[in-house]
Amino acid sequence: MNGWKSLALLALLASAACPALAVVPPPTAPAAALDAAVQPVPSPEQILAIPPELRALLQQRVIAAANSREQRLERLVHLIFDEDGMHLEYDPYATHTLAETWQTHRANCLSFTLMFVTLARAAGIDARVQEVAQVVTWHQDEGVIYNVGHVNVGLNLNGRTAVVDLDRNVLYDRYGPRPITQQRALAHFYNNRGAAQMADGNTAQARAYLDAALAISPEFPAGWNNLGVLDTRLGRLDQARQDYEKALQLQPRHVAALTNASALYRRLGDGRRADRLAARLQQVQKADPFAQFRLGNEAEQRHDYVHAIDYYQRAIRLYSSAHQFHFGLARAYFLAGDTRRASLEMTRARDLSGENADTLRATYQAKLDSLQRWRQRTAAN
Repeated sequence: MNGWKSLALLALLASAACPALAVVPPPTAPAAALDAAVQPVPSPEQILAIPPELRALLQQRVIAAANSREQRLERLVHLIFDEDGMHLEYDPYATHTLAETWQTHRANCLSFTLMFVTLARAAGIDARVQEVAQVVTWHQDEGVIYNVGHVNVGLNLNGRTAVVDLDRNVLYDRYGPRPITQQRALAHFYNNRGAAQMADGNTAQARAYLDAALAISPEFPAGWNNLGVLDTRLGRLDQARQDYEKALQLQPRHVAALTNASALYRRLGDGRRADRLAARLQQVQKADPFAQFRLGNEAEQRHDYVHAIDYYQRAIRLYSSAHQFHFGLARAYFLAGDTRRASLEMTRARDLSGENADTLRATYQAKLDSLQRWRQRTAAN
C-alpha cells in the first residue's frame, strides 16, 4: 500500500485479491459521463453458473469417481490445478465469473473461492465463503504485500473443519476467517469490478457495478466507500460525503472511509470534522498491528530505518507470533547497520515460520546464513 497524499482517495478492494488501490481525483468529470452506455452487469446466477464442459468433468472425475466427501475433495483439487484439468493460475486482477475462470484458467482469491465453493457444493461437500478483514501476504521474490482483506474456502468434513486458500503465504488478522453469506461474497465481486472500472476511468460502468454490490448487500461498507470515491471523482462532493458517512455508520473503524472522509471534509473547509476523523483513524492504526506493519514498510521504502524499526516493533508488540513482522524488523535492522539485532530477528522469523513450512524456513535460514557470513567478513576487515 502506498503512502497517501492529502487528497488521495482509497478504493479498497474488499476481497484483497488485488492490492489496495489508491485513486487520486482527476479534474471534475462532467455529469454527462454517467450517461455513457454501460454493459449489463452479470447476475448472481451468471456469475456462479458452471459451464457445461466443467460440469461434465466434475461429474466424471469427482462425483462418479468417489463416494466419500474426503475423496471428492481431493479429486476436486486435482481437477482445478492439474495440467489435464483446469490448470488454474493465480492472477491478482482476475475477478472472473466461473465461466471466465474456466475459459482463461486464471483467478484471484475471490474468483477461486466462488468457483471452489460452487463446485464443492455441487459435489455434495459442505463448503462456504470465508472473509478475513486484513491479511499480509509474503512472497520470497517480491517481498511483502499488505492487503486490506481476503477470502478463502471453509469446509466441514464429518465434523472436522478445513480451509482451502489460494495463497498459502497469508498471515490472517487476529480474528481469522469468518463465514459470510453468498450475498456478501457476490458484493465483493461487484465491488472489485467497480473499483477496477473506476481505475480505468470507466465511471459509468464502475457505478453500475458498485450499485449492484450495494443492491445485493446494502450493509457492505467497502461498497459505500468506493461509491464515495467515485462521487468525489465526479465532483459530487455532497453525495460523496453521504457515501462515506454511510460506510462509517456501518463500520466506524473502517480505515479507507476514515481516510477518505477526513480528506473530503478538509477539502470542504470543515477542518474540525476532518480533524476528528483523522484522530479516530490514528487511534485505529495504533491498535492495529497490520497498520503498524504497513507504516514500517512505507518508512523502510523511504530509507527511514529509525521509524521503520519503531513501527515494526509496535506491530510485534501487538502480534508477536507473525514471522513476517520479525522478518521486516530484521531487514530494517540490517539496513540500519545493526547486524546483531538483525540476526536475532531473522532467527525469530525462521522459528515462527512453522514446522510444516519447510520451504519458508529454508528461505529464512538461507538469509540468516548469508547475514552471518556478511558479519564475519565485516569483522575480518
